[in-house]
Amino acid sequence: MAEQRNDGQVEPTVAIELRDALKRELEGEIRQAVEAELREELSAELRERVVARLKAELAEEIQARIARVKTELEAEILARAVPAPPVPLAREFERFSWNFRAQHWVLLVSCLILIITGLPLKFHEARISQLFFDLVGGVGTSTLIHRIGAVGLMAVGGYHLFYLVAFREGRRNFLKLLPVPQDVRDFFQMVRYFLGWSEEKPGFGRFSYVEKFDYWAVYWGMVIMIGSGLILWFLETSLRFLPKFAADIAREAHSDEGLLATLAIIIWHFYNVHLNPEHFPMNRTFLTGRISEDEMQGHHPLEYEELMTALALRPPVPAGLPAAGQLAADPPLQSPGKHAS
Repeated sequence: MAEQRNDGQVEPTVAIELRDALKRELEGEIRQAVEAELREELSAELRERVVARLKAELAEEIQARIARVKTELEAEILARAVPAPPVPLAREFERFSWNFRAQHWVLLVSCLILIITGLPLKFHEARISQLFFDLVGGVGTSTLIHRIGAVGLMAVGGYHLFYLVAFREGRRNFLKLLPVPQDVRDFFQMVRYFLGWSEEKPGFGRFSYVEKFDYWAVYWGMVIMIGSGLILWFLETSLRFLPKFAADIAREAHSDEGLLATLAIIIWHFYNVHLNPEHFPMNRTFLTGRISEDEMQGHHPLEYEELMTALALRPPVPAGLPAAGQLAADPPLQSPGKHAS
């Protein structure tokens, strides 16, 4: 009887456990099926959202590009219809007239001839001098070419004296080239500037102390070179009126002054005018006679102020005529003292 009761208790327990296992298995299968279905629905919904967003962004980008292209086309059409105003040319000032430039050219050519032919005569024992004499056809030919350069130097020197007297430009420039106490102050101020003791450069007028030194060195040298050269050129005639030691002095003076002039031209003048970093490789003013407004303000501020004051005091131009100093059409503005009398 006891065994029957135990068997009866076991059967319901097994049935309950089996039912629970089947229930859990069924619930698991149902959960998996539901989750799979939900994942598929969510995936489709996300894809639709992403596609919709991409379409919206693409449409905005297309609209922006269309608007940009439209704006560019409108600007191009307007630019073709209405021409842009011409860019104003940089204003220039006439610094040296054709008269002054012509004198400079004759002086330049004459000095080059004298240097090229004179140095081999001074250093005649050097090998390079012998090669030069062989190239030109001997010492006689070199001497002839040297005298041609001397004629050019005397001609430009004589004409320059006439230019200083007969032309208003020459008279004004000569007065501007005379040394004044301000040149000494400018020199020491420039030294202070170069040494870093001052941040302010001296303001120059039409000619700085450097240009004045150039001018007076050239024409003082011309007096010595022409005077001594004429004594040596016409030596027999000179010795009729001068003692022998005068000819010896003339020979030494001519030789040494020629070397000094060569060094001054090559080292001093060429560097200050052409080879300094501001103008390298060449300052074109000796060709064109013109100087830009920036150069005028930087190198000759006092002359620039004088010129601007003169322009401001000019009477107004009648209607229909071009204004003075018009950038695009006018000739270069002239600095004071640039007209012949």
